[in-house]
Amino acid sequence: MIVTGSSVAFLRGTVITWRSLALTGLLPCIVLLLGLFFIPESPRWLAKVGLKKEFEAALQKLRGKDADVSREAAEIQTNSETLQSLPKAGLLDLFDRKYIRSVIIGVGLMVFQQFGGINGVGFYVSQTFVAAGLSSGTIGTVAYAIIQVPITIVGAVLMDKSGRRPLLMVSATGTFLGCFLTGASFFLKGQSLLHGWVPILAVSGVLIYISAFSIGMGAVPWVIMSEIFPIHVKGIAGSLVVLVNWLGAWTVSYTFNFLMSWSSTGTFLFYSGFCALTVLFVAKIVPETKGKTLEEIQASINHVDMD
Repeated sequence: MIVTGSSVAFLRGTVITWRSLALTGLLPCIVLLLGLFFIPESPRWLAKVGLKKEFEAALQKLRGKDADVSREAAEIQTNSETLQSLPKAGLLDLFDRKYIRSVIIGVGLMVFQQFGGINGVGFYVSQTFVAAGLSSGTIGTVAYAIIQVPITIVGAVLMDKSGRRPLLMVSATGTFLGCFLTGASFFLKGQSLLHGWVPILAVSGVLIYISAFSIGMGAVPWVIMSEIFPIHVKGIAGSLVVLVNWLGAWTVSYTFNFLMSWSSTGTFLFYSGFCALTVLFVAKIVPETKGKTLEEIQASINHVDMD
């Protein structure tokens, strides 16, 4: 759904001004705000804070007035009590030997996801096409928007068939190729070589990049992040990983124009370098989590022989 919304915004941006585009972004926010009044409180949260009547009412509302929720309610209560009995984890606990490798994997994947350049490429795709020599970035931007959704669907299907690691490595290899081709197009332009190939390479490179990113690097790091942390550290670990992700997103978005002013070729070669390092990081450090329990994943992360 995020990718669909992003693609719709890209398409709208080709026909309306950026101010109008920003204003249309208010509509979903208003709908969401109004919808919050009709959403019941989380039953698990109500069970956690001991509001038993409210918990049962919220669960019944979610499942329907005629549904038998007694078994599910009992399971939620049991899980809530178990979670309460576990030790509360703080930020410093994440650096404990038991969790540090999981933290490195989660944070590392988010760093490589962002510093592969996705927000710089995505936010400035039209300007990139124009800088490469196209008279207008509209056609390339439309192609960029359209290609995201079907490729993301393919990635979701492949995730549980091929596994997380192969999909990440194929995706990172594709983003490397896309950045390299785009960087090569700017190099040729700077050397006044093969003028007819410059825009072709730029558009091809960006489309290969976003296709490869959408099939793996866009979603898989989030899936792995949700699978590698024990339940009692998942909250604080998830917060750290998300913080790193958004800091990376801001950094790449903020620095993209400065880097392009310095060297368009250097910018995309810099991103391609991070994409290449992603392949090595996944191959050496990231475990396969497909079809495994938390205990098996933890054993794999910490190199414990399950036999």
